[in-house]
This record gives sequence, structure tokens and C-alpha cells, in this order.
Amino acid sequence: MKRMMTGLFALGAMAGAAQADDFTLQLKWVTQAQFGGYYAALEQGFYEEEGLNVTIRPGGPDIAPPQVLAGGGADAIVEWMPAALAAREAGLPLVNVAQPFKSSGMMLTCLRESGVTGPEDFPGRTLGVWFFGNEYPFLSWMSTLGIPTDGAEGGVTVLKQGFNVDPLLQRQADCISTMTYNEYWQVIDAGIAEEDLITFKYEDQGVATLEDGLYVLEDRLADPEFEDRLVRFVRASMKGWQWAAENPEEAAMIVLDYDDTGAQTEQHQIRMMTEVAKLTEGSTGALDVEDYERTVQTLLGGGSDPVISAAPEGAYTHAITDKALAN
Repeated sequence: MKRMMTGLFALGAMAGAAQADDFTLQLKWVTQAQFGGYYAALEQGFYEEEGLNVTIRPGGPDIAPPQVLAGGGADAIVEWMPAALAAREAGLPLVNVAQPFKSSGMMLTCLRESGVTGPEDFPGRTLGVWFFGNEYPFLSWMSTLGIPTDGAEGGVTVLKQGFNVDPLLQRQADCISTMTYNEYWQVIDAGIAEEDLITFKYEDQGVATLEDGLYVLEDRLADPEFEDRLVRFVRASMKGWQWAAENPEEAAMIVLDYDDTGAQTEQHQIRMMTEVAKLTEGSTGALDVEDYERTVQTLLGGGSDPVISAAPEGAYTHAITDKALAN
């Protein structure tokens, strides 16, 4: 945080923080408007009103939120549900306690010059795919289509994509993974016109899975003191998300103020916050069971190699949002 507090205000803030309960949130990625609601809640004082001293830890390419949580480095994490359910099946008992994002922003973006006009054109193509847990929605989609991902005849060649759009710009891939609020616009800003692109939103393909939920370790929910802190955190966070959706430009400026890298631009963050608000629209923070079941069925529908082998039990709870939204 770059703002400086002086004099009596600083002393008062320090005294308040000393009485507040600490809470640490680990983000899925770097500081950007994708997480604008949490930064808005921090800057607007919503966490302080709930008696919380919240630390927001940015993510990055070398940071796996579930591992951070397992190691005790955070109280809660932001994670995509496919990765969370895969981790749960592998033995890490992650539980979804809130779901600020109602819709998926994931899509494949293709160069129109590649000749790809529909999913039936994917075989024989090279597709850029994010890994580190982000590959699960893609693999489920390809399995649903019956398209192998091992480069075999009739299948696609998967290019392990870095968190940038270079493979498309350099014509290394016919299509790449993008988010509606981020990488797609990086392609546009690089000079490729929108009419020269074709996109396949996972939502439109019927294989969208839930993104950017809040997860904690299951055993911690048995601790009444932790549950109380979590309820207050969720309540304040959803106030932050509502404020950010109503004030996208101001929320983007807050995000920029917390970005120590200086890598973000004002134009991109305002645009990102505006697009992210479309994904949180309609969410109270409580997980929609139908959305959850759709995600599970998508992940199970992987033919001989599904992301998860059985429908999980105890992977979410409404106990936290029921209490948070009651007040």
C-alpha cells in the first residue's frame, strides 16, 4: 500500500489494528482488478468495520494457492473450482465457503486466418492451454467433444501456454486461452482487430466451470472462532464486490495503488474491472447449487480420463454465507 498515514490518524489506525482479528487471503494471481472487490473492501474500511485486520497476498506463476493454504500461509484462498475439486480428491480437503463469481470468463481466442470457425475445426490444430490447475476446464471440454489432447491424429496439439498471449501473436498456436477481462484485451492492444479474431466462451459451449471462489481447509470450519472471522470476512468482501461493481473506475484505481510492480495500466485495469463486474453480477456470494452441479458434471464428463473420478462430498458449505448474508 502506497498511501502514508501520519500523526494521530496513524496512531488511531495502529490501535484499531491491534484490537482487530488477523485474516490472510491468498489470491490466485497477481494484484489486478480480477480481485477488485477484496481491495475495495480493504480500502473502503469494510474489513475494519468487521473488526478484521486483513492481509491480501498476491499470487503469481510460482505460487499455488492450495499449497499456501495447506502450509498455513493463508486463512482462505481464491481458486477455480476445477482445481479445488481435483485437489480435494487428491487428499487436500478444500471447501468452498463463498462464490463471488457467478459466471465464467474463460475462453479460447483464435486467429480467424487459421480457418477455425467452430469446435469441429480443432482437430489438427495447436491450442494454447494454461496449466497449474487451470487446464482442467479445457481437458474436460475436449473430452466432451471426444478430441484427444495428446497430439495424435484426429486430436489437438496442446501448447503449454505461459501467462501471456505471445503464442497467438507469434503464430505458434491457432488458438490460446484467454479471459474475457484480461488476455483477450491484451491481444487487441497488441494490434489485432476484433474482427480478425474468433472466440469460444466456455459459457456458450456449455462446459463453463466456476472460477474465483473462496476456499478454506475443512477442519478449520470446526473452530467457532475461525468460523466467526470467516463470516465477517465474507460479509465485508461481498460489500467490497458490490462497491467495486458500482464504482469500477474508482475500484481500478485502488487496485493500481496496491500494485507494487507498476506493471498494470490504468486503461487496462478499468476495462478489467468493468468486465469482471459482469461475472459477479447476480451473485450474493452464496454458491448456487445448480452452478456447482454443472461444474461437477463437466469435470466428470471426461470419458476415460475425467478430472475427478466421483462426485465429491462435503466440497462446499452454505453455513458461512447464510450467516454473513443474514445481517
